[in-house]
Formats: sequence, C-alpha cells, structure tokens
Amino acid sequence: MKAVIDTNVLVEGLTRLGTCGAIVDAWASGRFVPCVSTALALEYEAVLTRGRTSRNRKTARMALQALFKRAVFVPILFSYRPQSPDPGDDMIVDCVMNAGAGVVTSNTRDFRVAAQRLGFALMSPREFMARIEEEG
Repeated sequence: MKAVIDTNVLVEGLTRLGTCGAIVDAWASGRFVPCVSTALALEYEAVLTRGRTSRNRKTARMALQALFKRAVFVPILFSYRPQSPDPGDDMIVDCVMNAGAGVVTSNTRDFRVAAQRLGFALMSPREFMARIEEEG
C-alpha cells in the first residue's frame, strides 16, 4: 500500500508513542510504501528541527535519513493547487496525486474536500494502521 504521511503524523510518531509511533515503525520496517516529494522531505526536516538544539537537530536529521532510505521519492509532474487554504496541505495533495497514493493525517477534515474532488484515499492514523494489520 502506498501512502503519504502528513507532517503531523510523522512528528507525533517520532516524538510520542501510540498509533503514530506504530506508523513510523511500520515505515521503518517496510510494511507499506511511503511516498515523499522533495517539498515534503524539506517540510519534515524544517518542522522536526525547528527550535531544537544542535544535537537534537542532528538526531532528527539522522532519523529522517533512515526513513528516507525506505521511501519512494515522487517527482511532482502535475500540480493540483489550490485544493486547500493551507499551502502545506496542497503540497501533500500534489504528492498524493503524483504518487497514486492515499494520505494519512490527523487532520482528515482539512483534506476531505480535496479527497472527494480528486478521489484519493484519506485515512486517520488508526484507520491506516488497521489497513496495514489487515494486509498482514
């Protein structure tokens, strides 16, 4: 299963336990195909390193590098903007559509209209983990 992981899920998964942490573990163990564009990779890095000490920034970058080794990088050949009032959400939509993937986010409400309009799968972290567990 191909999926684009929204920044909010990745940050929570790397900083807390729970469902989002299980998603990061599933990413690291290759249980799904994570899709990442260049813009999304830069967003992940910016959010994970913002306001951190030098040591914590280095740790965050190392974690991202490990995850990126297991990701499929998606060239953005077509843009579907604007789909959302938040340009960060549009970046996710572009990645989802160019990858032919679904999106996993804690903010399903923000993506609902775009998902209906463009026809991509929209999943909460719990829904996504349930799908991963179903697929074995």
